[in-house]
Amino acid sequence: MYFAALLARTEDGWEASDTELDDVETLSDLSDLAREAAAEAGAEDDTILVFIEQEDAWFGVVRIDGEEDPRIYVSDAAAAARSSYGEILLTDELLGKAPDGSDAGVIDELDALDLDGTEDGEDASDDDEDAGAEVVPPGPLGDSGVLADLGVAEKDLLTLDGSDALSEIADALGASEVLETVR
Repeated sequence: MYFAALLARTEDGWEASDTELDDVETLSDLSDLAREAAAEAGAEDDTILVFIEQEDAWFGVVRIDGEEDPRIYVSDAAAAARSSYGEILLTDELLGKAPDGSDAGVIDELDALDLDGTEDGEDASDDDEDAGAEVVPPGPLGDSGVLADLGVAEKDLLTLDGSDALSEIADALGASEVLETVR
């Protein structure tokens, strides 16, 4: 079961609205949706937070400040990768990939070594089903400081798990009541 909500910071405090992600396919779509909702709330130039969670599995926070690029934090990237909504957040940039899907960084020296468990001249086994699959790291991924200036320190964000994390974040923001109205 999924939950998604938008929190927009206005002059009068936080305003929350639940949101449907059925038509959202990319991070850009999500950003546009958030900015439209913020404009309706009169907060188009203020901070917008998008909360997404899959019950007890993972949660994600997307922060949009005005026209800046979204900042993303995902509590468990591997769990999110198995979710259609999680895939929206796991952009190539967040995963350290170039837009074409190749590794963006310099090739690690260990990657250059032939350490597939075979001796010279032996063929690698084709038994491994995941050989071509994209590997997403387990655990937190993204900008753990995404909420630091709003009262949620990096270390606190990293220790939250999927069970009640969004409520704890909203409480730290002073937005728990408005979040509960859309739950």
